[in-house]
Amino acid sequence: MILRGKLITGGRMLADGVVETSGDRVVWAGPASERTDQLPEPADPGTTIIPGLVDVHCHGAGGFGFPEADRDGSTAAADHHRHNGTTSVIGSLVSAPPNVLHRRIELLASLVERGTLAGIHLEGPFLSVLRCGAQDPASILDGDPALLESLLAAGRGHIRSMTIAPETAHFAELSTMLTENGVVVSIGHTDASNPTATRSIAHSAQAPLSATHLFNGMAPMHHREPGAVAACLAAAARGQMVVELVGDGVHLADETVSTVFDLVGPHQIALVSDAMAAAGMPDGRYPLGPLDVDVVDGVARLAGQGDTAIAGGTSRLMDIVRRTVLDAGVDLLSAVTAATATPAALLGLTGIVGDLVPGCRADLVVTDKKLLPRAVMASGNWLTNTMES
Repeated sequence: MILRGKLITGGRMLADGVVETSGDRVVWAGPASERTDQLPEPADPGTTIIPGLVDVHCHGAGGFGFPEADRDGSTAAADHHRHNGTTSVIGSLVSAPPNVLHRRIELLASLVERGTLAGIHLEGPFLSVLRCGAQDPASILDGDPALLESLLAAGRGHIRSMTIAPETAHFAELSTMLTENGVVVSIGHTDASNPTATRSIAHSAQAPLSATHLFNGMAPMHHREPGAVAACLAAAARGQMVVELVGDGVHLADETVSTVFDLVGPHQIALVSDAMAAAGMPDGRYPLGPLDVDVVDGVARLAGQGDTAIAGGTSRLMDIVRRTVLDAGVDLLSAVTAATATPAALLGLTGIVGDLVPGCRADLVVTDKKLLPRAVMASGNWLTNTMES
């Protein structure tokens, strides 16, 4: 398969590029001018070929959520994201009683082993009740190394990241356990002071480290109380941390998104969807773990509590890339990098997914001039293709 058009490959944008796949791998990518064989005609102006997206924080879509759906529903949620351009999906859980978490982890681990998911993200239960957001406060626990050990065992090596609050009990021991098991420590849902957050970052900074949906689930940054937000921004600027941004216009203002790109750059940012069951669905009531969520005008909030905490996202990652470019004014290469190469590197998957270079899996999205997906390929197979033959 040979595709030609504007191409993002190897951290650069080519005005006239070619990507060639064979089986499930990319075998060549570069400028069309370097090819001497017969090539397809250039794609329509505005068509861009980008790597398949990598979402490291995703709770579901299409009416099904990973924290509560059965195997078929969880598969449908992952498939929805894949067909919309996210070819590597990390399934995120929320805080729940330990027995429920064990069952959910075991179910999602089986989907990783089938290739449906790229891994599991635990968002809790070792979080701050004061900054729990749409998480069930009754399910939030103090840090417990024995419980973490059992959760990791249930995951069979497929847990890729875990959100924990710096102020939780035994933070240092927990973060060390996660790092030793190849799990990314992600700081979030925290009311920690700046010194506490800074110490937690320093403890974990020698391994991949992230901030869960920066700004959301954290105390607002104040000039006399900078809190965890300032600690995470400073660490990202030093290259010690990747910060997640839910750039959907609901979790963050577009100006906030563009500011963070200006401050730390795309290689320290992972655009994420934080999508829940309502992503790709009409307004209505949907579950998020044990809690009900009402979606009104595309915004998800806990049911029956009025203008309360945002309860996950309703956008897909390609929607967020598009908004980051068209509304936040971030250049396309930077936005795509933050949704592909950076999250892949965070997970240790550089050279496997997140780029279109030889040896990478043949995951790609063909977009039109409005950055809407026209075709999606995963492992060399077309999932969606509305282009003319």
